[in-house]
Amino acid sequence: MAWLLLKDTVNSCMEYRVLGLAAEAAFFTLISIPPLLLGLIGSLGYLDWIGADTVDTLRRNALDASATVLSDKGVDQLARPLIDDVIRGGGPDVISLGFALALWSGSRAVNVFIDTITVMYGLDGRRGIVKTRLLAFFLYLIALVIGAVALPLMVAGPDAALRLVPQAEWVVSAFYWPVVLLLSVVFLTTLYHVSVPVRSPWREDVPGALVALVMWVVCSFLLRLYLTNTVEGPTIYGSLAAPVAVLLWIGVSAFAVLVGAAVNAAIDHVWPSVATAAARRANERLREEAAKQVVAAAARRRRGAGEEADEDGDLPDAPAEFPERWTKFLPPSDVRGRLLRPRGRDRHETDRDEAGSGGADHGETGRNGTGAGIGDQRTGAHEAGPGHVADRPDGSAATADTRRRP
Repeated sequence: MAWLLLKDTVNSCMEYRVLGLAAEAAFFTLISIPPLLLGLIGSLGYLDWIGADTVDTLRRNALDASATVLSDKGVDQLARPLIDDVIRGGGPDVISLGFALALWSGSRAVNVFIDTITVMYGLDGRRGIVKTRLLAFFLYLIALVIGAVALPLMVAGPDAALRLVPQAEWVVSAFYWPVVLLLSVVFLTTLYHVSVPVRSPWREDVPGALVALVMWVVCSFLLRLYLTNTVEGPTIYGSLAAPVAVLLWIGVSAFAVLVGAAVNAAIDHVWPSVATAAARRANERLREEAAKQVVAAAARRRRGAGEEADEDGDLPDAPAEFPERWTKFLPPSDVRGRLLRPRGRDRHETDRDEAGSGGADHGETGRNGTGAGIGDQRTGAHEAGPGHVADRPDGSAATADTRRRP
């Protein structure tokens, strides 16, 4: 059974391009960080009660962070004037535009997780695009709040908590890491739970969260070894070393989250819950109905020769090439939309009409001149072999093939 779960998990990761989707999520997360930080710094201009010392400390930290990306000249000419201007004036344009860009790109990264988890469970198409983006937006806001508290504690370790509450040293030493791990598992389990379009017991998503957390710790350790030997010190990356390191770490984290989702999906396929099994059966029925409609439309396209298809205005034009494959990759609603969408006459249809007209002219010439016979307009254009003319015993000519065009 363990081998079956491992095989299903690996197949899901390969089939749904988990590594590429993790890179996509890492990219959108990374580009959301600078405008988010700039917007937070800009909001300090409106908070007089926060204190000048705190603002000055944040300013120095922001300049130190920008120095890891920019050169000294870039910090002096770009970062320092911008940060000072934003802090002094409040920068409403920076706050509005920065937060808008950060929220869009960050929610886009969360949307990658939600879509991938939904597809892994075989429930794609059950939640609309608008609902998915709204869910991604609210989850991103929650992640910002949790990340603002949890990430500094996880990076700084227990020493940061001891500086805040020095009188509770034994409590911090005993419960620091268990609390951090528990909060991480709760957050990941909640992400997996709400990403599935149907409601199932919350505890069923805990195994994937545990796997994701273990993978994140192991991959972060390996990444640290890699960065220590490649990025630190003289490196070909130059000033881009810090952004590359951050991008790699975010990518590793996203990969661990998606692998945990694949584990949960594999467990659900082996031991399905009532809600997900019923939803998958309903989804399969919708797919089968959409497949039947596609096959029926393709058959009508093949049978609809000549003037009958043109005169029937209610008959929708059949889709493009290989319509039967749509049902394997698209949600049922999308398949129906493509199937019933009015389409113009394509180039292949025009070529068939022209070829058929040539066959009809040839048959007419045969009747007027040599008595060659009448070839079917459609069959004669595409089946030159079976559509030959045979002589009857009485000497008259007739077509030997009356089959319909495939």
